[in-house]
Amino acid sequence: MEEETKKWLYYAIPVVVAVGIGAALWYGRSQRQAEQQASQPPAVTQPEETTPATEPPVRNPLEQAPPPEPLPSLAESDPPVQESLSGVFGRALDPFLVPKNIVRHTVVTIDNLPRKKTSVQMWPVKPIGGELTATRDGEELTLSPENYARYEPVIKIVQNTDTAQLVAMYKQYYPLFQEAYVSLGYPDGYFNDRLVEVIDHLLATPEVPGPIKLSRPSVNFQFVDPQLENLSSGQKLLIRMGSANAEVVKDKLRQLRDAIAKQAPPPG
Repeated sequence: MEEETKKWLYYAIPVVVAVGIGAALWYGRSQRQAEQQASQPPAVTQPEETTPATEPPVRNPLEQAPPPEPLPSLAESDPPVQESLSGVFGRALDPFLVPKNIVRHTVVTIDNLPRKKTSVQMWPVKPIGGELTATRDGEELTLSPENYARYEPVIKIVQNTDTAQLVAMYKQYYPLFQEAYVSLGYPDGYFNDRLVEVIDHLLATPEVPGPIKLSRPSVNFQFVDPQLENLSSGQKLLIRMGSANAEVVKDKLRQLRDAIAKQAPPPG
């Protein structure tokens, strides 16, 4: 399979499963970080500092109950997280899940979806089967509707997932995902705010009526429309999977947003 085709297929899972996993597993403030801060001696105030540093306000605080049992460390979280995912998704997720560094890779994937490029090596899931199909009419290439059928196994997982179970698991593993998010270089970041921001970004993906024209200047497929080509990797995926599949994903994302967000969605 050509490299660009592989990338197109890799993008199918993160938005419909990894976002689901990320919304199923989450965090607000690290208990461990708080304990470390409490055990440290107070910092000496520097004379030149006249205004104390303040953390950015949390826009979407997540209400959470104490976990039923102590959480594992982030480094040892794969087995219990995988078991919990099976409780939410059943065995349907097994063919796609990469059971190593699940939490870290999910956080990285979600954080990267609004960007132009993502790190394929950090995906928490495997690619779906098949190859990209395009229709040729003379010199013109368009994305074939047959391509959309390859996404159906993942779309069914999303469509059949119980949102309440997803959110309950999300809250249970909240501290581990915050820890992973902070380790990416966001010491004052709040992962739920980022997750809501990513969901809003994906929901803002434009709908593209009619055939979607493609070009292939080298081995890489591109959208002919420069506005589409300049979209993020996550938004491009929603367009590539077809409007019907994209609407299923968006509907689940709206449900997740309703459960975890405090602020109203942006207009439009």
